Amino acid sequence: MRDGVAVLTESTTEVVVAGAGPTGLMLAYELALAGVETLVLEKLPQRTKQAKGGGIQPRTAELLESRGLLEPLLQRAAPRDPVGGHFAALPVPLDCTPWRTRHPFPIAIPQWEVEEVLEERAITAGARVLLGTAVSGVEPDGDGVVVTADGPQVRARFLVACDGGHSTVRKLLGLPFPGRSGTHQAVLADIRLSAVSSLVPRQLGHMSTLTRHAGGYWAMLAPLGGDLYRFTFGRTDQADTDRDTPVTSEEIAAALQAVYGHGTTLGAVDNSSRFSDATRQLEHYRAGRVLFAGDAAHIHPPLGGQGLNLGIQDAFNLGWKLAATVQGRAPSGLLDSYHAERHPAGAQVLHHTSAQRVLADPNPSEDVAALRDIFTDLLRLPHTNRHLAGLTSGLSLSYELPGEHPLTGQRMPDAVLVTEAGPTRLSTLFGSGHAVLLDLAGTVPADLRLPPRVDLVRAACTDDLGAAVLLIRPDGYVCWAADTSAACGDALLAAIAGNLAKP
Repeated sequence: MRDGVAVLTESTTEVVVAGAGPTGLMLAYELALAGVETLVLEKLPQRTKQAKGGGIQPRTAELLESRGLLEPLLQRAAPRDPVGGHFAALPVPLDCTPWRTRHPFPIAIPQWEVEEVLEERAITAGARVLLGTAVSGVEPDGDGVVVTADGPQVRARFLVACDGGHSTVRKLLGLPFPGRSGTHQAVLADIRLSAVSSLVPRQLGHMSTLTRHAGGYWAMLAPLGGDLYRFTFGRTDQADTDRDTPVTSEEIAAALQAVYGHGTTLGAVDNSSRFSDATRQLEHYRAGRVLFAGDAAHIHPPLGGQGLNLGIQDAFNLGWKLAATVQGRAPSGLLDSYHAERHPAGAQVLHHTSAQRVLADPNPSEDVAALRDIFTDLLRLPHTNRHLAGLTSGLSLSYELPGEHPLTGQRMPDAVLVTEAGPTRLSTLFGSGHAVLLDLAGTVPADLRLPPRVDLVRAACTDDLGAAVLLIRPDGYVCWAADTSAACGDALLAAIAGNLAKP
């Protein structure tokens, strides 16, 4: 330690992760779970309870549950009405139940609570996390990368930048971050109220019930328990304040009283920040031995609560692939498939949040107001609602993987299985971070030689999962399936060798 700040002492490690936000910590856990030596470098000297991401979407909840990480997060979650998410704050809840998920509603939890749980699990799994250690130099070569952090250097086989929208690693490498600058700015603050009027929401519910427009402001006030509220607001009648200008308690109090009346009194400001609706995405998520995930790879308007979730899903996709590469198990092209799969997923989120940005304009034109009315009617149609619910929740995401079976590239619902040990759920099979060969026909040859970190599970299932045998990746997506066990020979071994691990 140096003046209370951790000092880098390692000279080598297998993977350095820059940034100890949800993306970086989730990735560190995945790598450590696979036995990869992982070092996380975070420039902040201590975790801040700054208002940032505040919700877990259904697909992220499924992924976290598959690693046994959801329950400790649910214990910290804020009480919330069992209601679906939103598209552009329109007053029709999104219904995720047609997507066969056990978690159809968003989970309200501050980002710093997510970070605490993920950091604890990552460290327990073997990762090292150094706070107060800023990356100041990056020198990649053909065999690895030298990372300079506050003077000392560490050599790693790979560096993963999870250091946010203003990524230091991205800037050090001189990589462009193309996209659109923000057109609107807003304030996000965690506040405490000493008095509340009848206009203040009493319970977390659908976003459309938490938003108001009054006095030249648009605002959303979300109760988090007791006197704590998350307050988001912006102006509708004047130019935005410079983003670097500090948020003052006077500014927050003025917005509160304008929108919620003089009976609403600000007691304290726990933390606050400004944000914009900028949209940007790296052209390539991999630059040799350096990879990018989370906000370091993409930023977008925060509509629908996508950011934290998109980053965690990046980490789930990258973690097992990077571990296999480091350990020499990866088939050719596996690590490059991270960009091939996640860049389109990110682009899709940027696309639909851009559409939401127009519909949720705090000062809409007459044409936009008409469009909102039409879109609200469309959201009441089951097919439209299902489509947009799948987009915003992440449940509809699929990957373009080689294979002719219609389940290839699809996520698997968390079905109830019956194994020799008794009833269980599909999600419980992935706690170790392994891939799973699920034999529902009971005829996969007993002498079939599987590589390490691919588990054969024989089970029965009352639900129709769409195939007799399924090969499921560690991130829960099917990479091979067969309707009969007759195909469980060379085709299966080829699928394992091409998607998961070399023979």
